[in-house]
Amino acid sequence: MLMKKYLTPEIKAALEKLTTRSGWSLKKAIRSGVENPDSSIGIYAGDSESYRVFSPLFDPLIRDYSRYDMSGHPSDFSLDGLPAKNLDPEGRFVISTRVRVGRNLAEYAFPPAIRAEDRARMEAEILDVLSELTGGLAGEYHRLSEMTEERRQEMVDGHLLFKQGDRFLESAGVNRDWPQNRGIYHSSDRRFLVWVGEEDSMRIISMQRGADIKAAFIRLKAALDHIHSRLEFACDEILGFHTTCPTNLGTAMRASVHIRIPFLSQRPEFEGLCEKLGLSIRGIHGEHSDPSDGIHDISNKRRLGVTERDIYQTLYRGVETLIEWESNLMGRATSRRQAAA
Repeated sequence: MLMKKYLTPEIKAALEKLTTRSGWSLKKAIRSGVENPDSSIGIYAGDSESYRVFSPLFDPLIRDYSRYDMSGHPSDFSLDGLPAKNLDPEGRFVISTRVRVGRNLAEYAFPPAIRAEDRARMEAEILDVLSELTGGLAGEYHRLSEMTEERRQEMVDGHLLFKQGDRFLESAGVNRDWPQNRGIYHSSDRRFLVWVGEEDSMRIISMQRGADIKAAFIRLKAALDHIHSRLEFACDEILGFHTTCPTNLGTAMRASVHIRIPFLSQRPEFEGLCEKLGLSIRGIHGEHSDPSDGIHDISNKRRLGVTERDIYQTLYRGVETLIEWESNLMGRATSRRQAAA
């Protein structure tokens, strides 16, 4: 766990009596790691100020995880000149593509520390902005507190809606006041979503069936251009966009595919290959879940110190390589079966 690696007795003594304006303390920040010793990170920010007040702990942890020298976070969402063809037009491998970013509003504490009355005000401000979206981004908002259990479960099963936070987020305080002032906005075709009040104040998502990665990125950028013009987000030039979990700092972007690779994923070199490609591996039901029927969730590992353009290239090249390897392994398996027949 990175928190334990860098929480020396000297740093603990220097930080344990400090608090941010929203009341976030070292004890609250590390509570999830203390209660969940299998956590890989073990620390959360309660507000933007956390990254300054507790920087002797956060900074080395961020450098380690993100391989980042704190020299300044760049931004470039242009995709001009990059490959754009659909890598799997027949749908043999890639089931869906999803690109999301996390955002926290500069005015408010983050979900682990926000007060109930502020959560209500923030939800109203976000909905005002989302109501202005037009065209393919226009949609409707559904509050979790007003959903039937059947409707909620249907949306969770369809990978549209977030669930109450897992034990890591529970310990961090993200689930407080559940499910009040939380909800989902989605376009009529459900290719554009905004989660309000999950791990970060907003999770802004572009998703679709198949492997058209560029289309998902372009849709997300169009939405962000409007939302960024109307809301002020917690960010700075060094850490990029501030997020509850320090692993999401920077672009706060996770670009992923659900990809069917049963042959490759059984190979001992699979994890090493993904690491070399700059990719992370999850199960299809999110972090800490397992793969199903050879289907894995594959996404960019780095978010900080890289641009959105870099992330597009990482995912595109990664998916292209995984499909090539899986195709070769499928071909070998077929040849063996034919030879044995």
